Amino acid sequence: MAHVTVIGAQWGDEGKGKVVDWLASRADVVVRFQGGHNAGHTLVIDGKTIKLSLLPSGIVRPHTLSVIGNGVVVDPWALIEEIERVRAQDIPVSPETLLIAESAPLILPVHGALDRARELERGAGKIGTTGRGIGPAYEDKVARRGVRLCDLAEPPILREKVDHLLSHHNALLRGLGAAEIAPAEVLARLEEVTPRILPYAGAAWERLDALRRAGKRILFEGAQGVMLDVDHGTYPYVTSSNTCAAQAATGSGMPAAATGFVLGITKAYTTRVGSGPFPTEQDNEIGRRLGERGREFGTVTGRKRRCGWFDAVMVRQAVRTAGIDGIALTKLDVLDGLEELRICTGYRLNGEVINRLPAGQMAQASVEPVYETLDGWSESTQGARSWADLPANAVKYSRRIEELIGAPIALLSTSPERDDTILMRDPFEG
Repeated sequence: MAHVTVIGAQWGDEGKGKVVDWLASRADVVVRFQGGHNAGHTLVIDGKTIKLSLLPSGIVRPHTLSVIGNGVVVDPWALIEEIERVRAQDIPVSPETLLIAESAPLILPVHGALDRARELERGAGKIGTTGRGIGPAYEDKVARRGVRLCDLAEPPILREKVDHLLSHHNALLRGLGAAEIAPAEVLARLEEVTPRILPYAGAAWERLDALRRAGKRILFEGAQGVMLDVDHGTYPYVTSSNTCAAQAATGSGMPAAATGFVLGITKAYTTRVGSGPFPTEQDNEIGRRLGERGREFGTVTGRKRRCGWFDAVMVRQAVRTAGIDGIALTKLDVLDGLEELRICTGYRLNGEVINRLPAGQMAQASVEPVYETLDGWSESTQGARSWADLPANAVKYSRRIEELIGAPIALLSTSPERDDTILMRDPFEG
């Protein structure tokens, strides 16, 4: 059977939660493979809103195994809090339904403290992180001083690693004028949380391999978006992990061929949270209208999202760098009632029209969008479940997006509700 990898094709917040939940109804396993609790997925099921950060979207389905892979950085306290929160919404979570890779790196209190101190020190040049320690935890992983979930089962190793890690980070905190953190404080908190989180730990790669060989359908769930990828995004205004589809294999311990059909979630317009370039941003009435109708506030931070016209150049670049086979176009209904719509088809830089987002920071900040204008529609698309239900101009708009980005629409979402989805191509059938 085919597998599916779901990633964001813009700057995140594209509506991955609803699409993953819709696909999870036909999957046996859902795997998170990168990011941390800076990500946020919102599901609306039977009118009930469920907000997830670390837990895979499959957790709402009792017969689906949810896996947090080795590519995810895990804040154990945030995870336990999230588990308790979803349990309060009558969603069972147990070691039978949730498996965490034993090699997953942990986010410790010092990581958040360092993250926030750095952002404060940057002042106007801040990156716009969530301040939750994601970046510093990934730094420790690469620097080989990180604490991993499996270390909780080996107290002597844990003490040694915490001492080593804090000797490094406390020096940085001192230099930034922030309070230092005592090793005993961290160890005491870890000792308290260990019996609550260690039962979920296991060899995720081995379990996934067995399930793949048994013919089970696996859904890989990404966080953020391709343009926040640490290699291919708008660096340095990016996240600290790779968000492209290839990370699904690395971040779960699966072979590259197992990632299957790559579905890129794409809003019918563009949004961004935090700092960084945004060529099609509309800091005007159009941007405010998109934000209000689309309820554009971050799931995790509550921060207001910046809004603008659809950027076909950026999404086309994401399609190529991330190997996207098809897209799920979301929030088409937010555009209802606009007399005309614009799509960015190129950028003007130093008098020349280019068809890619340049890598240089000054160049990215200087590009001007080249727009194509299309007629809007007055009819409602909300809740449409077939192409025949869509206004003619909405169909034209969607088809033009396909042409410009070089990828077909596999799914089209017309509301936050699970079943308000038009299926053109089944990702599980390849």
